[in-house]
Amino acid sequence: MPDLVIFDCDGVLVDSEVLAVEAFCEVLVAAGVPAEPAMIARCFGMKQADILRSVERDTGVAVPDAVADALWPATRALFDRSLRPMPGVAEFIAGLGDRPRCVASSSSLERIRFSLAKTGLADFFGEHVFSSQMVARGKPAPDLFLFAAERMGALPERCAVIEDSVFGMQGARAAGMRAIGFLGGSHIVPDHGAKLLADGAEAALATFAEVERRLFAA
Repeated sequence: MPDLVIFDCDGVLVDSEVLAVEAFCEVLVAAGVPAEPAMIARCFGMKQADILRSVERDTGVAVPDAVADALWPATRALFDRSLRPMPGVAEFIAGLGDRPRCVASSSSLERIRFSLAKTGLADFFGEHVFSSQMVARGKPAPDLFLFAAERMGALPERCAVIEDSVFGMQGARAAGMRAIGFLGGSHIVPDHGAKLLADGAEAALATFAEVERRLFAA
């Protein structure tokens, strides 16, 4: 078992990515940017500012400044209606007992905390929640994972990261951490596991029961 388990939030703790893509497209199209779901999906795991820059490159249209401010209210409305915890995640975390754990997510701190509270997972993490807002570079850079490990008092090589995105996997491996790919979200497509394995995941697993067996068996 690792000394610290680091969870991504979106697509790992909460099944949020399909909802987030819907909100992104809704806001961007309303602002005159012809964004399509695939443009957003390619950026799973990146921080919001990097996603918007990617959309500008894909569409050739400048994203108005007002979009950044409109994204969270639109996303929050969808989350408030439809966000759910990932199946089995509460039982998995409870099974960790007192073992240290934290969240390291590309989302804003406000969005992470709302997601955890909405899905009943907040008490599992307390103040041990870290956002890409806290570091200079978001995933795929290792900065957020290294920051989380330092704040939690753990050596990177003694950390295990549970990630669903390619960019998150790249960041975890760049940080020198053990990394497990998670495939339980509703946004996962058939070849996604192969992509996570190619980027250094030690396994790509569809349920938290499988993740538990992997962590305890290693």
